[in-house]
Amino acid sequence: MRSVFYFAFLFACISVQAKTIRVAAIDWCPQICVDGQQEGYVMDLVREIYKDTGYRLDIQYLPWSRAIKYVLSGKADALLSPAKAEAPDLIYPEYEVGEQKMCFYTRKESDWHYTGPDSLANMQIGIAMDSSIEELNDYVQEHLEQFQFQPYHDRYLIQNAHKLDKNRMDAFLFTRNSTKYILSRANEWWKYREAGCVSTASIYMAFTPAKHLEKEIREMLKVFERRMQEIHETRFTRDLLERYGLSD
Repeated sequence: MRSVFYFAFLFACISVQAKTIRVAAIDWCPQICVDGQQEGYVMDLVREIYKDTGYRLDIQYLPWSRAIKYVLSGKADALLSPAKAEAPDLIYPEYEVGEQKMCFYTRKESDWHYTGPDSLANMQIGIAMDSSIEELNDYVQEHLEQFQFQPYHDRYLIQNAHKLDKNRMDAFLFTRNSTKYILSRANEWWKYREAGCVSTASIYMAFTPAKHLEKEIREMLKVFERRMQEIHETRFTRDLLERYGLSD
């Protein structure tokens, strides 16, 4: 009986000492998955990074634009998982947690293909608010009338696909892995086609620049960088991506 109380006391002490990282994230499978048996490869990687480090993760799922604002203001400590151009004022570690490739999608019967900015003339294109299109960011700002901006949420991809069905847009632009994953799960992938991609961008666990959290964030970053360096010396990321059917 005495040993039972001892271990209960020890567990309580460890729980009290654990520090919390408040993470703002989005439903962005297969990177970050809210429903289902898997949490997504980015979430699995971040949990491995902070495993047995004295930190616990408190994940809050939000619409993308709101998640960015939460982290900028210090309402959350970290954001999963932006490209640098999507939230340039956040603090970025040296190591990325993955990459995203933004691609165009059209109806199956369309013969249009993206070959560069000139091929976008007279197109109406769906795009998520606060997303980075890398090489097309300047074009988007100069031709706002061609883009239909929508907040990113769990129905974003299905809504854009159905707008294609109704000829309300010519194409939409989103990340390759997520588009195929979501539309395949909805048994609708067969109706659409990939019509060219823009450049690939690294994605990160990015941290708040809020001054009142500066000391805490510095410690979180230090642990992140150390653990990522250790993980890169193992097969963990390669094996992780293989479980999701992706390449390293």
